[in-house]
Amino acid sequence: MIIDFEKIAEQTLENFKGGEKAVCAKMYVDDLHRIMMLKLEPGASIGMHTHDTGSEIAYILHGTGTALYDDGEEPLSPGICHYCPKGHSHSIRNTGTEDLIFYAVVD
Repeated sequence: MIIDFEKIAEQTLENFKGGEKAVCAKMYVDDLHRIMMLKLEPGASIGMHTHDTGSEIAYILHGTGTALYDDGEEPLSPGICHYCPKGHSHSIRNTGTEDLIFYAVVD
């Protein structure tokens, strides 16, 4: 199955999960997963949240940022895959000067 993000309408999610600014999201959703292409402008973030029922995988395509993971901090850059397992908490912030663009899969 092909998911063509070029054909999916972009949604703007203000202060997503309590974060700063907005997240631009193109989402494919079925009964089991949310597969997304996300964009955070400089200074934007997804707020800290816990994955109680499933995990999240985020693969960075462009830009730089930081993932706050439980009590730690992890640098994000192209080619990095950030994983937040079930039962853990995380946040993603664009700390760079360009858009932070990444794919994310939530089960």
